[in-house]
Amino acid sequence: MRRLIDVVSASALLVLATPVLLLAAWAVLLTSGRPIFFGHQRVGRNGRLFRCWKLRTMEVGAEARLEREPALGERYRTNGYKVPASKDPRITRTGRLLRAYYLDELPQLFNVLNGTMSLVGPRPVVPAELQEFGPGAQELVQHRPGIVGAWTSRGRERPAYPERAQIELEYLRNRSTRRNLRILARTIPVVLRGQGDA
Repeated sequence: MRRLIDVVSASALLVLATPVLLLAAWAVLLTSGRPIFFGHQRVGRNGRLFRCWKLRTMEVGAEARLEREPALGERYRTNGYKVPASKDPRITRTGRLLRAYYLDELPQLFNVLNGTMSLVGPRPVVPAELQEFGPGAQELVQHRPGIVGAWTSRGRERPAYPERAQIELEYLRNRSTRRNLRILARTIPVVLRGQGDA
């Protein structure tokens, strides 16, 4: 039933979001060229790696800079495996705008349709992040990651690890359709406010 809800909901959202997605994709192509989309490797259900799709918001080769520039790589690891937008030199001008209102996440609706993600669930993590969940990592990878979840619905107040891990695991242990609907409802104002420097 959860999978059916995911497919029906993602299909409807994709139809509604297609004009915005096409406009955003055109903006990426016009301002920073190809590729338009970026598939970041994340850990999915049963520990399988998959491509979590986004509109490209960074310069080409952005991941390699983390290795070439130790200070940037260290900031990435100590800040929950991301760099604050205002301090990340890899983000393009168009990318900052797309990220501000989560428009870069729209292609993840295709991830929902192909079964690698759900609409609601813990955010997908990179392999190195699993260590932050300790013994709970095995529990985490038993479920599909989500576009939105208990942690992301907190918007700008999203806590860092280890509290993030506690929130995600608590959600999995107490998930329900009613709770998913509450998370979706809380996400709407979060998107409208934008994520600032998150």
